Amino acid sequence: MKIGKLPEPILIRSVLKEVQHRRKEVLVGPAVGQDCAVLEAGEGEVLVFSTDPITGTVKDIGSHSIHITANDLAASGAEPVGVMLTMLLTPETREEELKEMMRGVEKACQELNMEVMGGHTEITDVVKQPLISVTGVGKIKKEAVLTTSSVKPGQDIVITKWIGLEGTSIAAKEKEEKLLERFAPSFVETAKRFDQYLSVVPDAKIAREWGISAMHDITEGGVFGALWEMASGSGVGLDIDLKKIPIRQETIEICEVLGLNPYILMSSGSMMIAAEDGFGLVRKLNQAGIPASVVGKTTEGNDRILRNGEDTRYLDKPQSDELYKIYQM
Repeated sequence: MKIGKLPEPILIRSVLKEVQHRRKEVLVGPAVGQDCAVLEAGEGEVLVFSTDPITGTVKDIGSHSIHITANDLAASGAEPVGVMLTMLLTPETREEELKEMMRGVEKACQELNMEVMGGHTEITDVVKQPLISVTGVGKIKKEAVLTTSSVKPGQDIVITKWIGLEGTSIAAKEKEEKLLERFAPSFVETAKRFDQYLSVVPDAKIAREWGISAMHDITEGGVFGALWEMASGSGVGLDIDLKKIPIRQETIEICEVLGLNPYILMSSGSMMIAAEDGFGLVRKLNQAGIPASVVGKTTEGNDRILRNGEDTRYLDKPQSDELYKIYQM
């Protein structure tokens, strides 16, 4: 496609026709010449906003971008409502690829009862690969907003599902040929399908109803980054048992082959929760079919301790995500 604003015929047939109106709160949505969306909040409700550029993957980038943004909103306790998309495409991008991205966006929105409210699509030579920047909007009662500054000493730290799901899925897709030299096709295929677990919106809904202090979706920087951010945001310490952090065997083995640290690997699909009764919350999550584990507690002071059997060390400040290493191989 030619550099510049997306031509109107392509915009209509490959973008606008791919999205549906489903939220009553959205009064004005995407249309030709429409630069702004209009959203009506209910009485006593506040709007929550989140923004993210999706740069770690190209494959399935449409659905991926929606789940990542919805997870951010859910971590604040909000119900995700809709998104605004800025899509920057390379001149080499084909219209069919654009349409496939939009179908992925719409599929994820349908699953989560969200809506594309508007955005902008442009072809440019300043990006090396298609890039989607997403601004998400959610709603919540004012008194129910959660922040990471609400964590108190003595609370349980719960992690849902397994760490490294996002990074494992992306690595399995991007390095499939290399991994097939070591693993059976069924093993690699299982890892590629970890993206089916990316949403933590159901996890957050159960946690919110249970009554918790804070949530943090585990994204770039992995579980170590999320632990640091949650503790730093509230000024508390940590006492974490590494052996209790849930992780799939596929993640362990793929990280070993690719030389990655799974604890610093993108982990969308896993929610970190601070709660007074973490074990009760785990039972509630399990009843809904969501695996979860209590991995430790918050403490007084600033010491952030990681235990691995008899070995003890301190948590380091967040580091660059391990996933980026695969693009240098």
